[in-house]
Amino acid sequence: MTTTEESPARPALTPLRQARERFLTGRPLPDGVPDEIVAAWRRARFFGVRHDLTEPSEPLPPARSALLTAARPVLERLAPALASGQSSLVLTDERLRVLWSAGSGPGDEKCHDLSEQEVGHNSAALALRTRRRAEVHGPEHFLDLWQDVSAVSVPVLAPENGQVLGTVTVACGLCTGCTPHPGAALAEATATAVEAELLARSRTTERVLLDAFQRAAARPGAAVVALDGKNRLLSDAAAGMLSPGAVAVLERTAAANGSGRDDTDPSEAYDPCERAGASEPTRTSEPYGLSEPARPSEPYDSARHRNGSVAFDLELPDGTGTAHVTPVRHEGAVIGVVAVVEPPADEAVRPHAQHPRVALAGRSVPWRHATAKAAELARSREPLLLTGERGTGKTALARELLRARGDLDPVVVDAAEGPVDEPGIWATALASDHALLLRHAERLAQADVAALNSLLDERPDAPLLLTFTPGTPPGPCLQRLLDTLAARSVTLPALRERPDDIRELLPELAPKPVPGRPPLTWTLDALRALERHPWPGNITELAHLVRALAEHRQVAGPVRRTELPDLVREGPATRQLSPMELAERTAILESLRSHGGNKARAAAALGIARATLYRKLRGYSL
Repeated sequence: MTTTEESPARPALTPLRQARERFLTGRPLPDGVPDEIVAAWRRARFFGVRHDLTEPSEPLPPARSALLTAARPVLERLAPALASGQSSLVLTDERLRVLWSAGSGPGDEKCHDLSEQEVGHNSAALALRTRRRAEVHGPEHFLDLWQDVSAVSVPVLAPENGQVLGTVTVACGLCTGCTPHPGAALAEATATAVEAELLARSRTTERVLLDAFQRAAARPGAAVVALDGKNRLLSDAAAGMLSPGAVAVLERTAAANGSGRDDTDPSEAYDPCERAGASEPTRTSEPYGLSEPARPSEPYDSARHRNGSVAFDLELPDGTGTAHVTPVRHEGAVIGVVAVVEPPADEAVRPHAQHPRVALAGRSVPWRHATAKAAELARSREPLLLTGERGTGKTALARELLRARGDLDPVVVDAAEGPVDEPGIWATALASDHALLLRHAERLAQADVAALNSLLDERPDAPLLLTFTPGTPPGPCLQRLLDTLAARSVTLPALRERPDDIRELLPELAPKPVPGRPPLTWTLDALRALERHPWPGNITELAHLVRALAEHRQVAGPVRRTELPDLVREGPATRQLSPMELAERTAILESLRSHGGNKARAAAALGIARATLYRKLRGYSL
């Protein structure tokens, strides 16, 4: 839920009103204006919002909103109490489109979109950004029509994952110096009641989906999948048969069919298929109501499924087979789908081919956070930017994301291989609905960056995935591209920031062992040395080391610390070394290794006194 803590003290409104007037007329601002308010005014000016706006745009609201469906009973109970007052109550979705409003608050009767791009700074936009209760009073707003308005907004959070679904706003006449806003309790209570209604509905629909899955599980060994966009249930057979690409196709099918439509006959309840399996489902998101027993199996009416609009067949990628998809309904609305997967007629059921999992290997918090965010953004076929140091796995993760969502044949362009002579290939690829993977965007020529910017202006939802390695300051065109993609970008952590992941990466990076030879293993001492090394080349550097050891080792057993390269074996220096010092340290380590650790001989080979060698060893903590 949201916070109920006290709001901080607000600046006096009269000086702030004067500062706003100076801002609008381009004069210098006086001291004491809060930085966050000045930044909000500047954003409004950047977005091109007119401060004297009188008729904001009226975007079409979503055709059907699950948030509004759940919130309507709560809001309609409050509407009569607002009719006679001077306050208004507004519900928006996650894009700040107004879904419902009631009351007679000043200045809000014409606004149908509360995003900053449309109306500038306001409490709903602030609450959405901060995920906390937010207040905006009078001249803090950018619009003239809200100069005598005080508003408080509270985000509405999804019960299952905490995602912001929208906001509840209470607006009234200007409250000079009131803290908290007099409507704060009403906004908090409304958001709490809406979240409780969402939770109750979520539990009901998830129980219905689980029941449909269990009813479809009537024959051992069947591959059954149930999805609703939030939960995914797989039988053991389905988990072994389906590739990530096939699962992604089913996910998109569930999203397309589970949008709450009620355009079919509600009396057509779900018919469980005769293809069933009694195995326990594999869950990626635990549903509610797991204790409800499965119902007895019913006969499968194939004629009704062929001739009606209830079910359909879907060919899956990777040669997985055919999915017989049946929508699951509750109270007349489609809430998800159940798919029974059958392999190709000329092939036996077989597990899908194993793919390298380097792109996803790792359990550290920085890595899980980055990959989870990337996977969430990649669900929609919109542009995505992956940034990070060289060798952090940007391209590997990009390919994994594309494969997971079913884009198995992307067009790959590598700017590091030279100028892109034919930028039109991008538009051609996108026009044919192919995803485009552009590697090393920092290497793009200026003309290519300009062409890409133009392409995104025309198709802001293009299925484009870029990798970018920060380095020299980008030029204006490249900076514009980065700014365009900033809201849909993910920065991958360097390997030194996730040393706990090295033990999981090692078996994934090792080549397939030669028949008759055991796989590569490591002593605890060697693992600790690997985890302490800073890895300036990140995963790429680690991969080269692992492959070199696997190919050139002449001894058996686990890899020992003494087999590691000098810089890895000896550990990082205790201070930042200059390039000259790094070269000198490397030379000393190599000389010591060549002479079996004998310092006198190493010093003689280097042409320095033994005392000098000892002093340098102390300086480099060797």
